[in-house]
Amino acid sequence: MTQKLPPRRLSVAPMLDWTDRHYRYMARQITRHTWLYSEMINAGAVIFGDKDRFLLRNECENPVALQLGGSEPADLAKAAKAAEQYGYDEVNLNCGCPSPRVQKGAFGACLMNEVGLVADCLNAMQDAVQIDVTVKHRIGVDRQTEYQSVADFVGTLAAKTACKTYIVHARNAWLDGLSPKENRDVPPLKYDYVYRLKQEFPDLEIIINGGVNTNEQIAAHLAHVDGVMVGRECYHNPMIMRQWDSLFYGDNREPVVYETLVAKLQAYAQEQIAAGRGTILRHMARHYLGLMHGLKGARTWRRMLSDAALLKPSDPKLIKDAWAEVAKANGFQTGI
Repeated sequence: MTQKLPPRRLSVAPMLDWTDRHYRYMARQITRHTWLYSEMINAGAVIFGDKDRFLLRNECENPVALQLGGSEPADLAKAAKAAEQYGYDEVNLNCGCPSPRVQKGAFGACLMNEVGLVADCLNAMQDAVQIDVTVKHRIGVDRQTEYQSVADFVGTLAAKTACKTYIVHARNAWLDGLSPKENRDVPPLKYDYVYRLKQEFPDLEIIINGGVNTNEQIAAHLAHVDGVMVGRECYHNPMIMRQWDSLFYGDNREPVVYETLVAKLQAYAQEQIAAGRGTILRHMARHYLGLMHGLKGARTWRRMLSDAALLKPSDPKLIKDAWAEVAKANGFQTGI
């Protein structure tokens, strides 16, 4: 019998170069129930490239989704099938990325202007797999500032496809004139548009994304929508996720303590390096820099885990040594 998946009340956004399997392993040690999303992977890379490189995941990661970029229904269907075979619980189509590289390939946010093609892509993917197929999109493209643009996009897909889950970044995507970085901050957030979508389409699962960085904000959004996706805050301050199981999933087991987490990360690093796939300590340690956010000694932790000379031997003991400095600064007892 398939294990029942938790609802998507909380999820960590797909973030390019950040939410790889090493980051996702760490996130899963902090929260049991939150959905994790891969960085966006081009469908062509999955089909024609090294599948292990793009699709390998840790057994503990689920619930986990693979986000795909692309606009060729047949390619997306093949890539979705591969994701299912690799054990992902969901495949998500990116209709929100504004980068010029993505526009050149005619996918990402520019797909919002081609809703018929998006429907074809989603249907092809859904026909190929048993897992959920979902879509992540913006509230509009360039000067489409009225609510009706996003309502028509969602309404058309709801009518033409079996897609039930819409992850909505509550900003416009400016394809011309703003960099991808500016696109994450400059277009104004319009949370009320996402709330209206939930009111207009009560049978759909509507998840809000964009500018969320506190548990108070998450709780406020959950009064209006089905779920909240958090991005950069989960990367720069991963321990924000430590209370999510109890606050938002009713799981009252003790949250992970720093020392246990550090020991798990050290053991994981040891295992990954020993596996001989070319993984080195730096590939993992770069994701750990924000872990001690708010603690004394956090700067020393960051410095040690980003120091090229200290990282060069690729010895996972560096994680333990950096933790010892934090423990000392905070007066923690340490047994590892």
